[in-house]
Amino acid sequence: MEISTQFFTYGEDADSRLTLHDGQEFGPVTLAYETYGELNAARDNAVLVFHALSGSQHVCGFNPEVPGAGTRWNEECQTGWWDDFVGPGKAIDTDRFFVVCANYLGGCYGSTGPSSINPETGKEYGGDFPQISFGDIVDSQIPLYKELGIESFHAVIGSSLGGMLALNFATRYAERVNRVIPVACGLESTTLTRVHNLEQILSIENDPNFCNGHYYDGPAPLRGLALARMISHKTFVSLHAMEARMKDKCEQEKDEFSWYKIRTPLESYILHQGRKFLRRFDANTYLYLVAAWTNFNLAREFGTTDYNKVFRECGHQNYLVFSIDSDCCFYPEEQDFLRDKLVAAGITTDYLSVSSDKGHDSFLLEPHLYAEPIKAMLEQ
Repeated sequence: MEISTQFFTYGEDADSRLTLHDGQEFGPVTLAYETYGELNAARDNAVLVFHALSGSQHVCGFNPEVPGAGTRWNEECQTGWWDDFVGPGKAIDTDRFFVVCANYLGGCYGSTGPSSINPETGKEYGGDFPQISFGDIVDSQIPLYKELGIESFHAVIGSSLGGMLALNFATRYAERVNRVIPVACGLESTTLTRVHNLEQILSIENDPNFCNGHYYDGPAPLRGLALARMISHKTFVSLHAMEARMKDKCEQEKDEFSWYKIRTPLESYILHQGRKFLRRFDANTYLYLVAAWTNFNLAREFGTTDYNKVFRECGHQNYLVFSIDSDCCFYPEEQDFLRDKLVAAGITTDYLSVSSDKGHDSFLLEPHLYAEPIKAMLEQ
């Protein structure tokens, strides 16, 4: 099934611009998005999907190219990142549901982001792109839903960083969603997350080619981005999975080190993961999304520390919370915390702990562990 990305632009005049969390008015905004299935006459079968940090709007099927994404849209992006979950007869059945997914504000796969052209200067925004929050990303998509004729969603689903966005949408726009499926995520960034994210931010900012984000006319901060990806990868994949994926041989990267010699397959593997990421992602987008993740605290967005107030308008919703027992990116304690806050607020909540040796990436790699509960939730 070949899919094409669509584009929606708004905010070209002052009255329709997006108001960001700091009060700044921003526009125009273009969102790259894809839809699957048909919106029914009652307009009550829409399912909203939020993608992970380095994901895209391309959830399922095959998409050979995306205008505006350039060479970043390579073979790794062309098959939908949740192709095993979404489609005719699958867990999210496109014969029954109308599925929507948009690339985020700040993204690099067709939506307005740091690599987009600033109409006021004729050059890429770069470091002049405004700081964004998860709330800004959610708010930026509201005009798109209106354009598509969707007033409310049958369900909202998000995994990893996308799960945090799903929670943001489900609480701040509670009347627009009935079912919420957060997968391997949390209500706020933890101390460990902030440490890992700071390491990644510094990796990019300290690259000599970063130039405060204005690098598009010259060499990109590739070494910084590769290091950032290596730091994050060790939280995405369990040690057991790393050992299983490693090749038996070491491949020397002579241009990467001045004196150190790669000696183990593990070192070769993790270095390869960082370097291959460079072909498909933009350093500024990575920086902006990681910074937004670092600053995420759902209760704080409501001006409180009381999660009963956060979920006050969500009494009609049903939640299915997924946790992964080997997850080192969003530890199971974070989903326990989410479940406990939902239950305390009187929200109908199902909790499923997935037993996997794949780590955080289980939600991408093992559809058989998630498909039936998701299907049951959507069809109840």
